[in-house]
Amino acid sequence: MELYVNNEKIDITLENEKTIGDVLKSFEEECEKNNATTINICLNGKNIGADEFDGIFDQPIKDDTKLELVIVTKEEILASFAGQKKECHELSDQLLELPVKLQAGKDKEATVLIAKLADFIEKFCHTAALSALFTEVYKKISIDGKNINEFFQDFSQILNDFEQAIATKDTVLMGDLAEYEISPRLLSIAKTIEEL
Repeated sequence: MELYVNNEKIDITLENEKTIGDVLKSFEEECEKNNATTINICLNGKNIGADEFDGIFDQPIKDDTKLELVIVTKEEILASFAGQKKECHELSDQLLELPVKLQAGKDKEATVLIAKLADFIEKFCHTAALSALFTEVYKKISIDGKNINEFFQDFSQILNDFEQAIATKDTVLMGDLAEYEISPRLLSIAKTIEEL
């Protein structure tokens, strides 16, 4: 059997493990000891979805079995959040300048900033989703007194309005939303990250 973890081949000695399920169970026990968890399983070149998991559990291990696992650690998630804190502050400051950029006809700079904002939100949400695998981290995520889902329900509406303002080239509304709605919320996200 070949075992790869995060694309690195791992030397493995099977003890009492006879099935894929046995190996996964042993591996997950080791992960727990190291504040890590598996986020992707690939068996013999095929990605295994959650709905297919039971089907592979009893498969016997053969010499040519290739198991590839992707894991994430709590430390990696916290480090990712820490990197996003700086980005949050920078974006918040840049958004305060958006109205001036728009009035000065610096549409290209404004477009780049809007793309950065979208990328940041996607990254933050991805990291937050992964943090749910570590409940003690996820439970600490409270932004403006709301859990992450409640916070983003409100924020999504503002971002939709922002998107509409971009589409209709309503620079006044874009500026107002950037300055009074989006920028302060980014600072709230940064504050939450600091407290993790």
